[in-house]
Amino acid sequence: MFNSVKDIFGGSIDFANPWGLLFLLLIPFGYWLIKKFPRATMLYTVTRRFKKTKRKSFRVSLWQSVPHLWALAIVLFSLAAARPQSGQNIEKVYTQGIDIVIALDISSSMYAVDFKPKNRIQAAKIEASKFIEGRENDRIGLVIFASKAFPQCPLTIDHNIVLNLLKQVEVGMIDDGTAIGDAIITAGNRLRDSKAKSKVLILLTDGRSNCGRIDPVTAAQACAAIGAKIHTIAMGKLGKALYPVKDSFGRTRYVPMDVEIDEETLKEIARETGGEYFRATDTKKLHKIYQEIDQMEKTKIEVKRYRRYKELFQFPLLLGFLFSAMALAIEYIIVRPIP
Repeated sequence: MFNSVKDIFGGSIDFANPWGLLFLLLIPFGYWLIKKFPRATMLYTVTRRFKKTKRKSFRVSLWQSVPHLWALAIVLFSLAAARPQSGQNIEKVYTQGIDIVIALDISSSMYAVDFKPKNRIQAAKIEASKFIEGRENDRIGLVIFASKAFPQCPLTIDHNIVLNLLKQVEVGMIDDGTAIGDAIITAGNRLRDSKAKSKVLILLTDGRSNCGRIDPVTAAQACAAIGAKIHTIAMGKLGKALYPVKDSFGRTRYVPMDVEIDEETLKEIARETGGEYFRATDTKKLHKIYQEIDQMEKTKIEVKRYRRYKELFQFPLLLGFLFSAMALAIEYIIVRPIP
């Protein structure tokens, strides 16, 4: 037995008492009784004159409609007994988002082309954009750094703003250098007043700290004090990478240069704050790192579902009484049987 019209038609009406539909079995049983025990009729010695009549009279048609009216009444009473209800699904979604700041290194070394077919800054922006698009319930901010650190975008739930500002980020916007400690403190200031239960900083760099006012590990300890976690990503292949340089004629050529990443400091930064250290040596690995961070930093979403019902049994019940009254009126008032 179907518990819901949804099971048959995909509608939005449920039956509170589906057993009520069992009364529909009375219909074929009633037709069987009528066929087995036909109703009394008048007997005539001669019927030839009636054979000439091509059309039934209106009263005869009414008389023959009585069993069908009773059948309709039984259908409607069965529906009423099954208590149809119009159900409306209502969901209340409670989200406990995470505040995330991405700190992106834009020093000149990010022009290295070891993330073919892209250079480092292009690959970093593409993968960061994918990560942002997947965090629809979180506030996200953006910090860029080289010799200094600047907040490019405050924490916001409007990810289109973050993505548009990220697209505009280019190497050379800030004087060259790598101020990792300043980047951490600038991002930490974004997170300091956050009311979110989880505060996360994703720091991506391809070098070692060589300028700035604050030591990276000290900055990490300050972030740990406000409850912020730092995941560090070292970007660059092992050994040497090709960097673009211009010769005296203004032509661009690529020269191999050593990849110098202070992995120990980045590991210490992550360790001080309860975060993780990652090493990205190509685009595929960088994509996988962002996926891992996405899995680690899950947004808490609580969904409460309930249904609001409206009783509909009154309509088939009233129609059932209407058809019953019509059948009784035809049988005992309009077309009265001969005693």
